[in-house]
Amino acid sequence: MTALERIAVPAQVLDTVASTGQVGRQPWIRDYLRRLAITDAAAIVGSVTAAQLVRFGTDQATLVSRLSPYSYTLVSGVLIVAWLVALLIFRSREPRCVGNGVEEYRRVARASAALFGTIAIVGFLFKLDVARGYLAVAFPLGTSSLLLARWLWRKWLARQRSAGRFTSSVLVVGSHQAAAEMAQMFEQTPTSGYQVSGVCVPGWGAARRKSVNVDGHAVPVLGDEKAVIDALRKTNANVVAVTNSEHLGVSGMRSLAWQLEAVDVDLVVAPGVVDVAGPRLQIHPVAGLPLLHVDRPRYRGAVKIGKLALDGLGATIGLFLLWPLLLLIALLIKLESRGPVLYKAERIGLNGDPFLMLKFRSMETDADKRRERLVHLNEGAGPLFKMRTDPRLTRVGRWLRRWSIDELPQLINVIRGEMSLVGPRPPLQSEVATYSGEVSRRLLVRPGITGLWQVSGRSDLTWEESVRLDLYYVENWSLLQDLMIVWRTIGTVFKGRGAY
Repeated sequence: MTALERIAVPAQVLDTVASTGQVGRQPWIRDYLRRLAITDAAAIVGSVTAAQLVRFGTDQATLVSRLSPYSYTLVSGVLIVAWLVALLIFRSREPRCVGNGVEEYRRVARASAALFGTIAIVGFLFKLDVARGYLAVAFPLGTSSLLLARWLWRKWLARQRSAGRFTSSVLVVGSHQAAAEMAQMFEQTPTSGYQVSGVCVPGWGAARRKSVNVDGHAVPVLGDEKAVIDALRKTNANVVAVTNSEHLGVSGMRSLAWQLEAVDVDLVVAPGVVDVAGPRLQIHPVAGLPLLHVDRPRYRGAVKIGKLALDGLGATIGLFLLWPLLLLIALLIKLESRGPVLYKAERIGLNGDPFLMLKFRSMETDADKRRERLVHLNEGAGPLFKMRTDPRLTRVGRWLRRWSIDELPQLINVIRGEMSLVGPRPPLQSEVATYSGEVSRRLLVRPGITGLWQVSGRSDLTWEESVRLDLYYVENWSLLQDLMIVWRTIGTVFKGRGAY
């Protein structure tokens, strides 16, 4: 591309540099992607082989068509190659999507679904008599194996990053306040893999501050927007993150993108839209400018119907599998103390409508009357009342709270349509009365038995953190995210952290 051509399409150049996810000077990414490729291949080979053995055993079965018979061993080989190609087509190992968020899992699931959908169409068009049992085993087993392998690698990567390894060194370009806020977010989430090593402040001069304070330690300011390349050499950073880019302007961003392209350093731009997940963000070039389009939250339509179906099916299966445990718990509660087995508490649900939330009774029957005498010992955040060692808890109740088993009767609330398996925490009427305009958006979806608050700290969260997580869920919820939260909830409950 000539210099004239580069000047003619600056927006395209900027978009390419910002979105290609080049490896740059991060050799650990190559190694990590290589490991993902190996485990992907192993998961697919193992699943397809298992499907063939389950369906046909060791017999030399054939795939029958109008043309000629084919051995299922050959069919399995073709399926393995096609599956690996599908993962490449859907870019499931793209550097910018692996290790964080749900996009990696979404691409793996889409690649698998697209492949088997194509097989079904081809089989119908060419009248191939493909054994349904073979495909019925290969598809779910292979997809779940791929997702499990990705999850295990991600857990391993998170441990490495928490120990300070496998991270990207970041140079932030922005004002002192914006740079400090971005660095603070990276600091609070070490598993994101970003460590801020320096800051460049547009318009910075000798009289300005020499550093930015982040969690009690100083991050050096290394100059203004013109000193980015020199700052990269000093910090050996491999990512430049731009925040509040209006200080740079269009020409400044274009110039910065070209400079970073020459030194093979990634460029990321914070759009200034907080708590909005990737699926709602799309870049549309308009008049030569790459405009970020933010889709509306999806509260209606097919995704809502899918969520209702998932809730109904999941709650029904849960009650069917857990009824012996539920009966045992009810018996233990009755044997320890007099009173009802279930505790009915009014909560506020969808669109502000009240409902009675069901829980196993974990306290003495006069717990509500004794609360006034314990208010001064409150350890809860915001309007919540919580105590780590609440004297009103029964012995059985303490155990139920520890493992969150007291919440299992809420499956009935889910079947009634009052709650969801995953959603914001169900609030009290007294909490709702304190809501400001933005916090009231929590009521746009049904409250959940579990949610982001459950897998992110539970009772150890501050009020502000709890609200932020609930709002993030409301703005970005999806069926795949719900499944991820349910999966993470299992591990959180077994660890028993933050429950009291």
